Amino acid sequence: MAMSAGSDGPADQGKPLPRKDGDASAGKTVFRTETFGNEGFWTDAVRMPAGMKAARVTPYQLLELGLQIDVDALDGTTRDALTAQLKSDPTGRTSALLNDPAATATLMSDNAVMGMPIKDSNGDGVMNLASGDKVGATCALCHSMADGSLFRSPHGGAIGHRKDGLANHSLNMGKIFATAANSRALYPVLQLALRANGGKTLGRSTKGLTENSSEADVDAYLSNPDNYPVGMFDDTFDGNGDPMHNSPLFRQDLAAPYGSGGTIARLDNFSNLVYTSLLDQTTLTTPGGRAFLHKLGGPAGDEIADDYVKVLQATGVTGYPYVKASPHAMPGSEDAPVGLRVDEKMLLDLNAYMVSLPAPRGADVDAATFAAGRALFRTVGCTSCHNADQSKAVPTRMIPMKTIFPGDNPVTLAQRMPPLNPVLNTEASIFDDKMVIVNASLRGEIRGIAMPLLLDLARKPVFLHDNSVPTLDALLNPSRGTSSPHPFYLADGKQRSAVVSYLRALDTRSETMH
Repeated sequence: MAMSAGSDGPADQGKPLPRKDGDASAGKTVFRTETFGNEGFWTDAVRMPAGMKAARVTPYQLLELGLQIDVDALDGTTRDALTAQLKSDPTGRTSALLNDPAATATLMSDNAVMGMPIKDSNGDGVMNLASGDKVGATCALCHSMADGSLFRSPHGGAIGHRKDGLANHSLNMGKIFATAANSRALYPVLQLALRANGGKTLGRSTKGLTENSSEADVDAYLSNPDNYPVGMFDDTFDGNGDPMHNSPLFRQDLAAPYGSGGTIARLDNFSNLVYTSLLDQTTLTTPGGRAFLHKLGGPAGDEIADDYVKVLQATGVTGYPYVKASPHAMPGSEDAPVGLRVDEKMLLDLNAYMVSLPAPRGADVDAATFAAGRALFRTVGCTSCHNADQSKAVPTRMIPMKTIFPGDNPVTLAQRMPPLNPVLNTEASIFDDKMVIVNASLRGEIRGIAMPLLLDLARKPVFLHDNSVPTLDALLNPSRGTSSPHPFYLADGKQRSAVVSYLRALDTRSETMH
């Protein structure tokens, strides 16, 4: 970074992006327990509960995978027994309840595993996984934490009171998926070798999967941390192996546009895309889903849809799609990319809840160090992209890929209809893989990076969306080189330390030192 006159942020903040909010109290229920029917996908297609039962997964193992358990959802008898067992052995290794595979189904039946709510699928008025009720997925799976007031696993899982909106940096999503009895049903979000691409593959793995890959092949891919690192989630159905590090969902009024590539402008549209396609991927086989995949990838998109149908048929998946959503008047638009939209009131209520969730307090830093770091942040160039005041929304303008990643030297893999940019990939790097297919050109913007929230950084273990930088100090260290992603550095170690401390201390009140 070069010294410049101090500023509080870029002069060009970008265009304001609209948002409508509903009722935050109702939105809390949506955030925590509303599945819009995707329990059919996770229970009947992916067969997550069946896989966990067959593998005899214990609650202790759930915690090792980074899952969170809501102590307030436990019945009094279970809570008292678990409290006594953990008092006797705080490590939890000898806890009868935490090491009992049968207790996993009990916790799910109690809606205690955060982000994996049970639904009364058989209509008997009782929530019981063993009786045929089904488990789905919600926002809370990746974006809620327990406070660890009862127990905290060394691997990041915890038992305690819910804290919604926090990114789960310890969630081992790859291994969780690999535990499912039919992980092949996740085909569109796996790293694929497609005939339309000449059998080539794009992502962290050296070998792509096909529609003929076995369950063991898929599980090996998912459970390999080199392919699917802890704290990451592959949230784009593009056939690329491009998991992205989990992001927070608190103070989403400050965060637009959404997705690391800035693909979605409106918060409710972001939620709708997640629920109508990512959390029930079988919608990609519908006419609207096929049209969207074709728009994204042409022949490769067509192949993903065709092969997915083969996978579903080969694994005995029927009755899909599962999501409860209505056809939309503008299929293919940001409002309804696959032609479907879930309940509008619930989407707006969810907006209100995610906007209302407070950002965590920053780390405690002495006033002199904070002031020194803030002065450097304002004068060495950081505010050419970021705002200093974290109670102010991030700039909505996109940062061009060449600016954020000077080493970007992409080859053109395919042309697409404007406004979509050509399919571009820098072969020597995984940094741009997330933006090869799904990026802001879908809404007429440039291929680049959206500004992240600079909040809750003290809890964040790795940096950049691809997990490529291990610490804030490393992020700002010129040893990474001038062509690396985010090449904005401080050579002086003392100055770097001050800025790191400042960043760790940031919260929405940080302009006045707390």
